[in-house]
Amino acid sequence: MPVRAVSRRLHHLKRHFGIAAPRVVVRTQFPRHWMLVAVMLAFSFLVVLAWLAFEVMRARTGGDELERLQLTVKQQQEELALLRSTEGTGQNAVSIERAAQQKLLLRVAALEQESSQLKEDLLLFERLVPVAGEEGAVRIEAFRLQSEGGGRYRYRMFLAFQGGRQSPEFKGRLQLLITYTLGGRVLQGAFPEKAGGAEYQVEIRNFLRREGVVSLPEGAVINSAEARVLQGDTLRSKKSAQF
Repeated sequence: MPVRAVSRRLHHLKRHFGIAAPRVVVRTQFPRHWMLVAVMLAFSFLVVLAWLAFEVMRARTGGDELERLQLTVKQQQEELALLRSTEGTGQNAVSIERAAQQKLLLRVAALEQESSQLKEDLLLFERLVPVAGEEGAVRIEAFRLQSEGGGRYRYRMFLAFQGGRQSPEFKGRLQLLITYTLGGRVLQGAFPEKAGGAEYQVEIRNFLRREGVVSLPEGAVINSAEARVLQGDTLRSKKSAQF
């Protein structure tokens, strides 16, 4: 009986610890809150990775967009510079054309004035035909006064002398008397102020053209002007101005 009991005991041990023994699963007990923390950390890590990937993609996209905008701005600046240069060329062309037109108008005005002066001279020469009994006479055939601004006035006159055997030449002097209004007062100026001015001395054989400039106070308004030819203190001829 003891042997049989020992054999049964061994057989029982073999079933529990031998090859035929049943499999045993060993499980480690892990706290749930630590597992929750690990899950949250893993989720956060994934979120961070996703955010980094998004930022990288956005940075790349933003870089491409910035490059495209810079290229667009550069193109627009080049177009603007081209338009400005073209506009400047157009303005220069317009300025040149205007200057040319202005010169042409001035030239036309000068030619018209010259033509008018020639016509006037022709009429004067026609009137200079010697007249019997007027030997030694001197005449002022034309006298004009024109403003040049700033109180300056240019005078022009044409003098004629009909000489003879006794007096082939006339020598005398000019005098301008100008009456003007200034500050409500009527004043008169004589040019030259003193006798003996060289520019007002005249010597005439047949005819003489004379011109010059006189100055009046700023703001003066001319009422009348008269040119005189004197020989010594004797008045030989006079004529009022045409404005």
